[in-house]
Amino acid sequence: MLRFAHIEFLWGLVLIPLFMILYLVVRRWKRKALKSLGDRETVGKIIPEVSFSRPGIKFVFFLIAFAALVIGLSDPQIGTKMEEAKKTGSDLIVLLDVSNSMLAGDLAPNRLENAKRAISQMIDNLHNDRIGIVIFAGEAYVQLPITTDHSAAKLFLDNINTNIVPTQGTAIGAAIDMGLKTFDLVSGTSKAMILMTDGENHEDDAVQAAERARKKGVTIHVIGLGSPEGAPVPIYKNGSPVGFHLDEAGKTVVSKLNEDMGKEIAAAGNGVYVRASNANSGLPLVMAQVDKMQKNTYDSKAFKNYEDRFQFFLALCFVLLIVEFFISGRKNLKLSGVNLFEVRKP
Repeated sequence: MLRFAHIEFLWGLVLIPLFMILYLVVRRWKRKALKSLGDRETVGKIIPEVSFSRPGIKFVFFLIAFAALVIGLSDPQIGTKMEEAKKTGSDLIVLLDVSNSMLAGDLAPNRLENAKRAISQMIDNLHNDRIGIVIFAGEAYVQLPITTDHSAAKLFLDNINTNIVPTQGTAIGAAIDMGLKTFDLVSGTSKAMILMTDGENHEDDAVQAAERARKKGVTIHVIGLGSPEGAPVPIYKNGSPVGFHLDEAGKTVVSKLNEDMGKEIAAAGNGVYVRASNANSGLPLVMAQVDKMQKNTYDSKAFKNYEDRFQFFLALCFVLLIVEFFISGRKNLKLSGVNLFEVRKP
C-alpha cells in the first residue's frame, strides 16, 4: 500500500502547468524577436552556435526534476508488513441523493455541496467505524464499499456530483436496498444508514424498504436537505449557472424539502429525522445516536510498518538537475557538421 507522509506537498505539482505556460510565453516572445531579424536560415548564419532545440530539452529535464522533488518532499511510503487487528466499531453507510434538485441553493452553496462538506467532517471524526457510500437519483450505485480507509472515503466523496448517475429521479427505496446488499449482514457489527436527501419526487416505496432494513437489524437515520419553502433548481453549463429549470408551463421549478416523507422513513427505520441548516448539518445529532449503538469487534487487516521511498525521488531529481546543467544551450559545431547520411562521390 502506498501513502504519503506529507501529502500536502503534492500541491506543488500544480506549479508544473504554470511553468509550462510561462515557458511557452517566453519561447513565443523569443521567436518573434528572432523573426524580426530575418528568416530562421538567415538568423542561423548570424548566430550559428545557438541551438533552438536544446532549451526545450533542458526544460523537460527541469520539469521532471521538479516533479521528482515534489514527490520526494511528500515522502511516499510503502507498506511492508500487514497485521490483523481486532477493532471495535460500527458499520455506517451514507445514502446520498445526487438528483438535480440537490443543486438548489437554499443551503449554501447548494444542498449537495453542503451535504458533502458535512460528510467530510463526519469522516474526520470517525475512529474505528467503517463507512460506505451509496449514491442515488433515479437509480442507486455503490460509490464506496464498506471500508476502514477514511482517506479513500474522502477521495471518493470529492468526486460525487449530480452527473455521476445518468438517470434522474429519487429512488430512495432502491438506495436502501443497495445499502443492505453492501452491508456484511453476517458480521456482528452494529449497522446504520444515514439517508441525506431532499425527498422530492421519490419514486418507490422507501418506507417499506426502511422496514425491511429494520427487520435485518439496520437503523436508518434521515437528514433532510433543503427548506419547506424551497428554491429554484439551477442549470449549469461548463460549470457556470445559465438559468433555472422550467416546468411545462414555462414557470421556474421550485424544489421543496419533503419533511413528511423523511420522518416516515426515519420512523420505519427506527432512526431519527433531522433537518439540516447552514448552521447545523444534523450529522452531530445522528452520530450521537450511532455512538449509543452497541459496538462490536471485527477483524481488520492493516499495514503496520511503512518504509520511506523519498530518497529515490530526491536522487532522481539531483541526477536530472546535473544533466540539465551540463546540457549547453549552444550547438556543438564539430558534431553539427557531421552528416552520417551524406553520400560522397568517388
